[in-house]
Amino acid sequence: MSSNVVVPELGESIVDARVSRWLKKEGERVSAGDPLVELETDKIDLEVGAPRAGVLARIDRRDGEDVKIGEVLGVIEEEGAREQASAAAKAPADKPTDKSAETAPLERQPVETRQPRSTPSARRVADEHDVKLGTVKGTGDGGRVMRRDVEGAVGASGASGASGASGASGASGAGATGALSAPAPSAPTAPNAPSAPSAPGVRPEERVRMSKRRATIAKRLVEAQRTAAMLTTFNEVDMTGVMTLRERRKQAFKEKHGVSLGIASFFVKAAIGALRDFPRLNAEIEGDEMIIKRYYDIGVAVGAEEGLVVPVLRNADRMSFAEIEIGIRDFAKRAADGTLTLEDLRGGTFTITNGGVFGSLMSTPILNPPQVGILGLHKIEDRPIAVQGNVEIRPMMYVALSYDHRIVDGAEAVRFLVRVKELVEDPGTLLIES
Repeated sequence: MSSNVVVPELGESIVDARVSRWLKKEGERVSAGDPLVELETDKIDLEVGAPRAGVLARIDRRDGEDVKIGEVLGVIEEEGAREQASAAAKAPADKPTDKSAETAPLERQPVETRQPRSTPSARRVADEHDVKLGTVKGTGDGGRVMRRDVEGAVGASGASGASGASGASGASGAGATGALSAPAPSAPTAPNAPSAPSAPGVRPEERVRMSKRRATIAKRLVEAQRTAAMLTTFNEVDMTGVMTLRERRKQAFKEKHGVSLGIASFFVKAAIGALRDFPRLNAEIEGDEMIIKRYYDIGVAVGAEEGLVVPVLRNADRMSFAEIEIGIRDFAKRAADGTLTLEDLRGGTFTITNGGVFGSLMSTPILNPPQVGILGLHKIEDRPIAVQGNVEIRPMMYVALSYDHRIVDGAEAVRFLVRVKELVEDPGTLLIES
């Protein structure tokens, strides 16, 4: 009797995946629930377990193949059926069979030391530089090997062979994968021999397949611009009140809650206050209807190795400043470790993104469909401004609101952003209203 290993239901809006790597080999025994294969989706990576105990008889979809929900990945056979089939194939019926030949297919094949949990990008870098993941100490959640761990191992190894002198071990970000690749030398060279100069006119290129997440991000960003009437309005916020309050309360806040008081919680609270006043920015379009949400699930964009993800603070209007800061910090950590779940990323009624952490002074955020509003934060920079007839140096931040003009009027969007500005510039009001 055999059982198919199929691509499971992957969650809201996810219809396909990519086979990242098989964790078992054909012929290996497995127990029910044992992780068999890792799948990469546009949101998270997940493991598919064995539906029953037996032997992994066949692998149908190989590493790197794209698959859809319900498609067969492989087949598991009962151990008895596998043994009988093997014996019948290896010996005539009228001759005694060699016991070792009968059982050989069921014996676990010699394999390398079991590989630790790792992210897809860590495995790609390890493959490119011939690094054994078992020798790399993981710094991610539960010891998971991250891309940065492999890059560190490449640098520490003296950059030998294909992992050699590219100098790219310090590269970071989802777009740096290609910079880490260096072709293996075609012939041995003397230890101190100078590298051969490039031929005149040669302009090296490298073709790198986009990850599933990066490809989906590209597709959805284009769709967002094509399907929505997207406009952006800008304003600036005087951060003096927030900075003063943070400076005064940061030590006591951290001692009490175990987390620093950042600026994100102020903007989450201010956005919710403004959404209450302008509810169509907390809506979505379905056909010829507007679905106006009376709850506030705020998405917070965070950077991850494979691209931007937007985990959601659910019922953020009921959260304290400390709960918001703890939630965002946890999201950032798990995004780096690759341990965010589909539930973390599901839904959301409005999004906040902060390009300021990367040094952005001003940008135009793109909508996160089906949402109709996204608030962009930027770098805080001291600038001279007029205050009651005097020029003063104040910590200022440009903020941007992108919105879907199909249901949000321009005046409404401008007033929304002004309301955010008012609430942030008077953080005492935030404390009272929240």
